[in-house]
Amino acid sequence: MIGAVESDHERSLQLLEALVRVNSGTMNVQGVEQVGAMLRPQFEALGFEVRWIPMAETGRAGHLICVHKGDGRGKRILLIGHLDTVFELDSPFQGWTRRGDTAEGPGVGDMKGGDVIILEAMRAMQAGGTLKDADITVVFSGDEEKPGAPLSLARRDLIAAGHASDVALDFEGLAREGGRDVGSTARRSSTSWTITAKARSGHSSGVCKAEVGCGAIYELARILDEFRRELPEKDLTYNVGLLLGGSSARLNPGDTGGEAAGKPNVIAAEAMARGDIRTLSNAQEARVRARMAEIVARHLAKTQAEIAFSDDGYPPMAPTAGNRALLARLNAVNETLGLPAMPEGNPANRGAGDISFVAFIDGLVGLGMAGEGAHAPGETADLKSLDLQAKRAALLISRLAKEPRP
Repeated sequence: MIGAVESDHERSLQLLEALVRVNSGTMNVQGVEQVGAMLRPQFEALGFEVRWIPMAETGRAGHLICVHKGDGRGKRILLIGHLDTVFELDSPFQGWTRRGDTAEGPGVGDMKGGDVIILEAMRAMQAGGTLKDADITVVFSGDEEKPGAPLSLARRDLIAAGHASDVALDFEGLAREGGRDVGSTARRSSTSWTITAKARSGHSSGVCKAEVGCGAIYELARILDEFRRELPEKDLTYNVGLLLGGSSARLNPGDTGGEAAGKPNVIAAEAMARGDIRTLSNAQEARVRARMAEIVARHLAKTQAEIAFSDDGYPPMAPTAGNRALLARLNAVNETLGLPAMPEGNPANRGAGDISFVAFIDGLVGLGMAGEGAHAPGETADLKSLDLQAKRAALLISRLAKEPRP
């Protein structure tokens, strides 16, 4: 398997370049479908049953699902990738540039490099004779960067694949801390919230007097500052991404901006804020939501405010004993390859991801390429990590597939 990865290096690089040169921003349905069509025959050639699941109902392109049926005795492995990137057709960041062992391009690390590693690991397993008996499902979602709605439909097929599997491996980028490869046993959630504050309006000469109160903007500022002072705890972050306030304030339909009107000498009647919270467990999510609601309820005089949480966010993936056992198996592979053991990384250094929807089975994150600058123009990937990660994945999946099914 190691030799197969090394001999296939140039073919893998050529495919990676071809995939990166196709714009597949989440909302570019044709581009996402094209990337799926490029991967499909590669998996069919390896004996996978491949199907495309259209997702027009959610406003997205769809998902590519590849299933390999083995002997039915070993653990069933779910491999997770995605076809889309954050760079839409109107992004100035397009194309492919190579400088030695560094490749630059939209989605090269997040996560077309990971998609190629999945394929290369399967090819290596075929060459080593370990693929034929392995039960493997690969799910490439077409909207990981901006999930369609309703989320229950958009992630229906991934969740179903999770229930039909025993282990999940996510091929998002390899994490490095202090120049050292680390294992990722957890991902935090990503849930958005909206605060709406209302107050009496009037002439600014009466602001904060008993008859009128301080207005909606002061109420919103109070809430956000108390969040800053009272919410902090380990593994939690909260962010305010959008503020509006004045005599009137309205969000646009996409919640990406809005309109506000007011005057310096008029007390603000309406104010709004949008942001997110990221937690490591469902218990932490519930606790933080309750604390935020309690803070919001401490109204200034003559004001009202309420907070609403989205139901379409990414759930958390907690660092379970099963996940840590998977990291131990990966470190056994590292020993075989003559590589140093990978310590458990800090989950606060990772964003949310699709594997969290199947956190009811053991999982491991970060089997994709190493790189820098994901989600920003100039995104790069370390090409040396392509072969390294394909070797790790091929050996790990081969060993897991031989373990008895629970």
